[in-house]
Amino acid sequence: MPHREVLPKARRIVVKIGSRVLAEDSIAQNRLAADIAGLAGEGRSFVLVSSGAIAIGVKRLGYRRRPREMARLQAAAAAGQAELMRRYDEVFMRHGLVAAQVLLTHADLADRERLNNARAAFAELLDAGAIPVVNENDTVATEEIRFGDNDQLASMVTPLVGADLLVLLTDVPGVLDERGHRISVMAEDAIVGTFGLKGSEVGTGGIRSKIDAAWKATRGGAAAIIAPAGQTGVLRSLLAGANLGTFFPPSGSILRARKQWIAYTLRPHGAVLLDPGAVRAVQGGRSSVLPVGVLGVRGLFAAGDAVRLLDPAGGEVGRGLTRLGAMDVARSAGVPRAGLATLFGSSDVVVVHKDDLVISP
Repeated sequence: MPHREVLPKARRIVVKIGSRVLAEDSIAQNRLAADIAGLAGEGRSFVLVSSGAIAIGVKRLGYRRRPREMARLQAAAAAGQAELMRRYDEVFMRHGLVAAQVLLTHADLADRERLNNARAAFAELLDAGAIPVVNENDTVATEEIRFGDNDQLASMVTPLVGADLLVLLTDVPGVLDERGHRISVMAEDAIVGTFGLKGSEVGTGGIRSKIDAAWKATRGGAAAIIAPAGQTGVLRSLLAGANLGTFFPPSGSILRARKQWIAYTLRPHGAVLLDPGAVRAVQGGRSSVLPVGVLGVRGLFAAGDAVRLLDPAGGEVGRGLTRLGAMDVARSAGVPRAGLATLFGSSDVVVVHKDDLVISP
């Protein structure tokens, strides 16, 4: 199939499987472990991002349904995570593979030092031939440090481990068009059907989250696929180039790791509103954001925070790390270079430097 010729060349693969699949398919873990074991013997390495801890914990603690209270969710995660890893340990051990637990929060990847520590740990595990099994650390995560769902976590892990491919396994055939037919190769302007758009009682993500995660992974240079988890040997079939699921080709404009981090890992603390001239300059890809091109600010942020860059209508132009706090950006808005020395003692003032700026696709 068009574009899928890159799949047999993939050597490092991130695979995400969700709570709903694990809850409804009792042998999903066995099937997945067998698939990974066969492919790992061919010189490929895998990172598995797995949901399921809260769903297991809900049953173990005797809750009638998935709780909404944060403390109860954290308790369920604590009770379920050990059982989830015990199951993975058993199924991978049957194939002579070691499963290694990796628990992350958004705060771990938003901090550069902790991010680099995580990258080094993944590298050592993969060099040792282990299968890292990644989950959000729901026992300590609060709303402020959550990824949102494991689709988003998988999209962040993909560039972190230098993966060639992200596979998002789900309980649907792929992304569906408005008639309910599977889209084989996803274009950015494709119409997405309504099937599976909402999260289930078991899981938290939906098809929209998976599409968003897939596109984020492609901007880091990886291919991505949303594929059915229920098919035996699905990973082997995908890596042979079979026409399964929905394929997202790698982006033609690849973001380096740091810019991927700015664009998709950091959470903006506010926004800087740009005039039309500044918007054109930013979209040209070679200009920094200068005070003269700023119309105003939204929210509160400090120097070094991530901010959204907006056009006059409020549309997002890009994201970047600001070199000024919100108050300084506001008081220098529209001031030409000659007038900056009066405000800051120097005329060389930049709001967002081009090296810290990522243009929105």
